[in-house]
Amino acid sequence: MVHTAFVIAGSEASGGAGIQADLKTFQQLGVYGAGALTCIVSFDPKNNWAHRFVPVDPQVIADQIEAATAVHNHTTVKIGMLGTPTTIDAVAQALGRQQWDTIVLDPVLICKGQEPGAALDTDTALREKILPLATVVTPNHFEAMTLAGMDSIDSVDDLIEAAKRIQALGPRYVVAKGGVELPGDYAVDVLVDGEEVTIYSEPKIGSERVSGAGCTFAAAITAELAKGSSIKDAVTVAKQLVTAGITHRQPSNAPFDSVWQGVL
Repeated sequence: MVHTAFVIAGSEASGGAGIQADLKTFQQLGVYGAGALTCIVSFDPKNNWAHRFVPVDPQVIADQIEAATAVHNHTTVKIGMLGTPTTIDAVAQALGRQQWDTIVLDPVLICKGQEPGAALDTDTALREKILPLATVVTPNHFEAMTLAGMDSIDSVDDLIEAAKRIQALGPRYVVAKGGVELPGDYAVDVLVDGEEVTIYSEPKIGSERVSGAGCTFAAAITAELAKGSSIKDAVTVAKQLVTAGITHRQPSNAPFDSVWQGVL
């Protein structure tokens, strides 16, 4: 029997990120994926590639989750962009209707294009209603700084401190990603598992972010956990996949390239 995993996330029309990247990652790692859309995001090529953000009606989100979890016995779920407090409420309620073995949260805190007040409301709702439910949280540099309440993260030690602070908010595991933001020649991620810290490090591939790296990383962890891997092994596979996917990235006409999940 093929292992399954579920994803609750937004659609990103270019295919580089969002649920498109998640499902491609699941497929690449041998996991049958299904998903529920929370919002539709598209870049505006006529307006400096700004985000156009359209939330999905909360009842439609609930209907999708109900249908997918009735068809398949999903016990592992990845949560990506939610985007509004109303969406967060709908997803939190839906998650509470069944038992999940593993919830992986990629904490997309701010949707570009939202008003600052709306973004703050969304961030607060995510911290209060979804973060405590998570088994694994995978914040990037900015998200780790925000969730940990730190003014800066300038070193690996800072990244570890941020991960420990986030773990204290409820999740069992935190994988904080330094990416290209930390100084030095290496892209460093840290896994905090209780009191144990594991450091994952690969040489940086350029200095620019690549679309879909965070989505792919969290989706790969989700897929590997669905297959029964340990958290350390799951993060190892995710790091390998993202590193290869950035190396062999998909070029685009936008100011950013996209991860290629099919490289392995």
